[in-house]
Amino acid sequence: MYVTTVDKSPLIKVSTGKHEVTYALDGSLMNPLEAFYATLAGCAGVYAKKACKALGTSAEGIEIACRPVAGTGGPLTLAKFKTEVRFPAGFTAEQKDAVLQSIAECAVKEVVKDGAGIDFLVAEV
Repeated sequence: MYVTTVDKSPLIKVSTGKHEVTYALDGSLMNPLEAFYATLAGCAGVYAKKACKALGTSAEGIEIACRPVAGTGGPLTLAKFKTEVRFPAGFTAEQKDAVLQSIAECAVKEVVKDGAGIDFLVAEV
């Protein structure tokens, strides 16, 4: 479970049993939407590392740049999420393809793509 308690500060702290994440509304830290985009980028990094491990090669030097592209409804409508991968010298075409395919299967991205079927419930307890 993820828990936050709202207070007077511009910070939002969300905790689980093991971790805590802090967001900000004043620009001093990422806000939750920025953190969501960062999560997609982080997931790409995880899947690149997993692919390299399976290939028996180092992931060191792989650069992943992600850019959200707003839809016609403005900044709160995500139309595209572009992920660009730059490989260091020495990666073969086959290795590059394997890493790119792995990144394309990122679990966070899959949840977002299938998200239309998610029921979001808000209730007083």
